[in-house]
Amino acid sequence: MSVNKEVRRVTTHTLHEMKVRGEKISMLTAYDFTMASIIDAAGIDVILVGDSASNVMAGHETTLPITLDQMIYHAASVVRACQRSLVVVDMPFGSYQGNSKEALNSAIKIMKETGGHAVKIEGGSEVEESIKRILTAGIPVMGHLGLTPQSIYKFGTYQVRAKEEMEAERLKHDAKLLEAAGVFAIVLEKIPAKLAKEVAESVEIPIIGIGAGADVDGQVLVLHDMLGLTQNFSPRFLRRYAQMGEIMDGAVKQYIADVKAKDFPNSKEQY
Repeated sequence: MSVNKEVRRVTTHTLHEMKVRGEKISMLTAYDFTMASIIDAAGIDVILVGDSASNVMAGHETTLPITLDQMIYHAASVVRACQRSLVVVDMPFGSYQGNSKEALNSAIKIMKETGGHAVKIEGGSEVEESIKRILTAGIPVMGHLGLTPQSIYKFGTYQVRAKEEMEAERLKHDAKLLEAAGVFAIVLEKIPAKLAKEVAESVEIPIIGIGAGADVDGQVLVLHDMLGLTQNFSPRFLRRYAQMGEIMDGAVKQYIADVKAKDFPNSKEQY
């Protein structure tokens, strides 16, 4: 029997229950129907339609160029594939910063046009007003603290965040602030494991880490990274579970060789 038939749809409430009983939350990114179908059927708890699509799907250097309409296209493709997973959609750069009314309109557009289940927003106190306004429409919001890629030009580096006491204290404050505002979970990216553990223990909502150690409530990775489809990105926190890039390279080269050698198609592969 498949996972889909055994387990009901994962919801934000499901994630809270998982934290209470100590069950870790599994989360991966996806950007298209085929990949989402595979990981949903495998039993992933949460699928993040990440603005990392800007990098892995479109080839941009940062996440900043991807538009709201492009995110909606990717998210709608993913939602059509999912029977079980909670689908969270990143709100892209420029769709919520500094204008809570625009944030609400962006979030409503995402939910109406994708069928997604929640949105994710980067930042702490500076986006509190936007988060609260989105929540008034009944749209679940996931937070994101630590290394926030949409602010990369402010940081100037992808190095570990919150190593200094002042930034660590602000992060802890922002986590409590986001919880009070009503977010259902927070992603912590690339911060010291000790700090991530403190945050996870200080709030009742799930904390999902990427480069934040083992003592949080769940983990997220970019699908293309963990499958070995991308080769030029190897941070310490990344574990490659397959080398799909090498497999695909071999398959394509074999196809080329078979075509050149007139071996494909053979007599059984034609009408």
